[in-house]
Amino acid sequence: MIRVLLADDQTLVRAGFRSILEGEDDIEIVAEAGDGEQAIARAAELRPDVVLMDIRMPVLDGLEATRRIVSDPRLHEVRVVILTTFDLDDYVYGAIKAGASGFLVKDTEPPELIHGVRVVARGDALLAPTVTRRLIAEFASRITAPPPAVELNALTDREREVLELVAAGLSNEEIAARLVLSPATAKTHVSRILAKLGARDRAQLVVLAYETGMIRPGWLS
Repeated sequence: MIRVLLADDQTLVRAGFRSILEGEDDIEIVAEAGDGEQAIARAAELRPDVVLMDIRMPVLDGLEATRRIVSDPRLHEVRVVILTTFDLDDYVYGAIKAGASGFLVKDTEPPELIHGVRVVARGDALLAPTVTRRLIAEFASRITAPPPAVELNALTDREREVLELVAAGLSNEEIAARLVLSPATAKTHVSRILAKLGARDRAQLVVLAYETGMIRPGWLS
């Protein structure tokens, strides 16, 4: 069962998400929160699998709440998905960099919302390729002089290839097809890369690949 915490200051938004998600046999809404402080408290108390976190909330905004949840070692298994009215803005950039596992726009269709919760719950990042490419372009525009990619030295040549494709927004299945591997082997490579680099999920791998200057937007045709 995937346990979900809804954090949004709009009651109707929470009710809408609840009605969609509770119709699924494998998803349970364990609590709701109307501001960032409540979200942190509920996450610490209940340790849900996924937090759907609105960016703009009173008392404490979703960005700071995400930072605090992600930085708490007791909540290492909790994944945060940012909810926003726009599919790319400054807050989303900050949230992904802070450790959120992805983001959804509030007018997402119900099947996409359900799929997104399941994707993040199993440890993947919710970063569709089209969104990822715009997001990483934003990363790159903020980086003037990438630091030496010392941490990448631990990777094998194959793992570096896989990381490049992860950073381009490809799924394990797409990586497997491009590199002529089985999906299981691609998944194993991604897991090893996460372990070696100490990253929580694929979203952080995207950030790392671009901030270290490993790749730049537009390299993958």
